[in-house]
Amino acid sequence: MDAALLCARLVLAGVLAVAGTAKLLDRTGGRETLVGFGLPPQLATPLGWALPVAELMVAASLVPQASAWWGALGALGLLLGFTAVIARSLVRGERPDCRCFGQLHAAPVGWSTLLRNGILGVVAAFVLGVGWSDPGPSAVGWVAVVPPHERPAVVLGLLAVVLLAVVIGILARVLVTQARLLSSLDAIESRLDGVGAQVERPEAAPPDQGLPVGAPAPAFVLPDLDGETRSLASLVVHGRPVLLLFVALDCHPCTALTPKIAGWQREHADTVTMILVSNGSADENRAKFGGLSGATVLLQVLNEVADAYAAQWTPAAVLIGPTGRLASSVSYGDVAISALVAHATASPGAPFLPSANGRAGRGSLPIVGNGPPRPGQAAPLVALPDLEGRTVDLRDYRGRDTLVVFWSPSCPACQQLAEDLRRWEAEPPRGAPRLFVISSGSVEANRELGFRSTIVLDESFKVAEAFGANGTPSAVLVDPGGRIISTVGIGARDVLALAGVVPTVGSPGTGSKSA
Repeated sequence: MDAALLCARLVLAGVLAVAGTAKLLDRTGGRETLVGFGLPPQLATPLGWALPVAELMVAASLVPQASAWWGALGALGLLLGFTAVIARSLVRGERPDCRCFGQLHAAPVGWSTLLRNGILGVVAAFVLGVGWSDPGPSAVGWVAVVPPHERPAVVLGLLAVVLLAVVIGILARVLVTQARLLSSLDAIESRLDGVGAQVERPEAAPPDQGLPVGAPAPAFVLPDLDGETRSLASLVVHGRPVLLLFVALDCHPCTALTPKIAGWQREHADTVTMILVSNGSADENRAKFGGLSGATVLLQVLNEVADAYAAQWTPAAVLIGPTGRLASSVSYGDVAISALVAHATASPGAPFLPSANGRAGRGSLPIVGNGPPRPGQAAPLVALPDLEGRTVDLRDYRGRDTLVVFWSPSCPACQQLAEDLRRWEAEPPRGAPRLFVISSGSVEANRELGFRSTIVLDESFKVAEAFGANGTPSAVLVDPGGRIISTVGIGARDVLALAGVVPTVGSPGTGSKSA
């Protein structure tokens, strides 16, 4: 039993030591993680120091016999605190990045994170319970037999071994990341060279990636193959994400994808609701997709639903979260759709932010630097003067969804959008967010817009850049708690989509192209 207690303490000490050291080496990432979990930014910096120091102190106390029991108590307290914060985020449908081990490992939290913390918590509880009177032998007791003049060298040697292990871990992580980057660059070079991606049609330009992630999904009511009408609202009532697969009768890639769709339906029927959206007659679609047992096929007249979702080609897919908001951009082709299905089944309801089509998606982070916040993270601080000269803080607008619009009175696209936004302000849709405009230009030019909502001035455009907005008009949604819940929408269509107004995209009857 003594050996088991010692091993348990060393496991806890090792994990906490690595976590604390890695956090100290990545204080910027640690601060972002704390803000992502809901901590006010003004508290994130001091806690970003205090947390890794506490982990290192607990790790050190687990090694000697005299303090081992108290170290196990501290470890259990830390693990219970981490577990409570992560569980709260998961229950709220949020998956902020967890930099539990600094730059050694950064990934969105999930149930596997809770499982890992639970296992470590059981180990700490074992030391507390079984080691109540005797927590096992000391891990450093052997130092007492070392001659006094040799002890400093021994301690320094041990510290060097620990430091070397940390450095090896960091280097291994860097090498893995470098290999992935090189692989991605090779794929990009192959595409640029035309390998495996011949453009056979002059109209085959890069496809539209659809509406912003986080925007309300365009509503629809369509008949199925039996003539029964189905609405989007009826599809999301089960609390599962909905995957819309846009297909067509004359689409050969859709035919090739049919066996995969059948497999997904068998394996993930309890996780994701899969709906095919096609056109043509019910008999024609039965003949083509009848082999999909239990598949729901909805029939659009031409391409009105595909146009509303900006799905230009077939096969295409888009994920809708359990709350009725878009959880992905539009993915085209079997490889991208397979990746979207894998994400939807592994993380139901979580947004799928990386581009599945070889292009940087809205709101995606750059490889280098911290980048703008992603959905689920806290919105940047905004404290700017309004048209009356009063300082307005975006945090004062919490309690309701807020549509933050980035504007310039001299922008032609903004001028064309202004009337639509004035009409939206006068008769907002049910459940619409309130409007908060961050604009450049003079006070007089902004007053002429005639908006009823608050307008604040950001001549330098620095605040817009902090949100990831690089042009006007653009917009992003912020939830009642001050968190980003959408990617940045660019242009009039995206801004109106985030406002809950989704006009039909494209001309009816133009026909979707096969990918």
